[in-house]
Amino acid sequence: MNQNKLFRYSIVAALAGFIFGFDTVVISGANQPIKELWHTTPLFHGFFIMSMALWGTVLGSIFGGVPTEKYGRKKVLLWIGILFAVSAFGSALAQDPYTFSFFRFMGGVGIGVSSVVAPTYISEISTAKTRGRLVAMYQFNIVFGILIAFLSNYFLEGVGGVNDWRWMLGVLAVPSVIYTVMVLGVPESPRWLINKKNDLSGAKKVLEEIDAKNAAAAINDIIESKKHEAAAGKATTFFNAKHNKIIWLAFLIAFFNQLSGINFILYYAPEILTKIGLGEKESLLNSIAIGGTNLIFTFVGLYLIDRLGRKTLMLIGSLGYIISLSMVAYAFKTGASPTFLMSFLLLFIASHAIGQGAVIWVFLSEIFPNKIRAMGQSFGASVHWVFAAIITLITPVFLDDKGGILKDAPWIIFAFLAGMMVLQLIWVVTKMPETKGVSLEELEKKLSAE
Repeated sequence: MNQNKLFRYSIVAALAGFIFGFDTVVISGANQPIKELWHTTPLFHGFFIMSMALWGTVLGSIFGGVPTEKYGRKKVLLWIGILFAVSAFGSALAQDPYTFSFFRFMGGVGIGVSSVVAPTYISEISTAKTRGRLVAMYQFNIVFGILIAFLSNYFLEGVGGVNDWRWMLGVLAVPSVIYTVMVLGVPESPRWLINKKNDLSGAKKVLEEIDAKNAAAAINDIIESKKHEAAAGKATTFFNAKHNKIIWLAFLIAFFNQLSGINFILYYAPEILTKIGLGEKESLLNSIAIGGTNLIFTFVGLYLIDRLGRKTLMLIGSLGYIISLSMVAYAFKTGASPTFLMSFLLLFIASHAIGQGAVIWVFLSEIFPNKIRAMGQSFGASVHWVFAAIITLITPVFLDDKGGILKDAPWIIFAFLAGMMVLQLIWVVTKMPETKGVSLEELEKKLSAE
């Protein structure tokens, strides 16, 4: 096996996750300055400023499977880099909230499509033994991007005076351009070449570059899977009784991911930390602690995912969620010290990084059959982003200092999230299958037959 080439191709695709993570969280540093600049209502600010990128992400994730299946993984990976770069420049130079929201929406479309195509591509060029940690590199890059965004916001605070938020958003253009150039050097997915183009020689060339010893066996497995799907006829359409189990698995892992409150905490970290008595600069600094914890424990998840398996990591993460969210709710309810609350916020982030964070994109990229993998990834990602967008949109309505429904009782939100994680734990124990170390074609047989 040529580990170097496999790793290089995977890391280039996974770099889409870095831009995804950076773009998703960089808005947290621009939150307050834009409020003061454009003086909009809480609902307007929540929709057009804070959550507009997420609505673009919803659109991109819903429809990202179509071009990924039609034009191939590589071309779509290239175009999302261009979208990211244009969005970064446009958001930084915007002179009014509507232009700003348009370019944030454009970047969001790129994020949504990347959450479909990058995990799909990596899973299709990986081997069964390496798939978990290689796809999880996408999540690692998301987390790394989040940390760099928090660091960037902290160091750019005050650099441009009242316009420092423009520098925070505009700097994303640099990695976007670098990523776009690097994508030109990766090959197309061998599974897409066989299933969509019937290009056996092209697929063989890619597989021999990655794993010459097992290339012939891998091609035979893909061809057999394609014949099996063709024999099934209409049963291979996406919304079919044959796929009900898989669709529910995808829906629920994505649903619970957002009902943990992860995006709510990452997007509004400075505001949440300000509510416990930390100043704005301290809040930005503590946001870096959140990003650093996320990165460290994502490393742990990356190390363990092909060793302990997806289900075990989800069990560990669920228990951590329940404990940490309950304690954060208790801290807000009783007025506990900022150190106490911050400790359990960091436990929450660690639990997410080891559990849902490490598992979701891997699990979604594994469970669907070859013929509908991009559409399945699109479905799971769109569920994830619809709930992320809704939560981000309504947060100002609950937390706004002046008119927020729960501005004086944020503990209620965290108690609700803890309750949702109890439900996740029950689902993981009773319904979630283990997928580690099994080829995509074997998983297809197993999950479609159940």
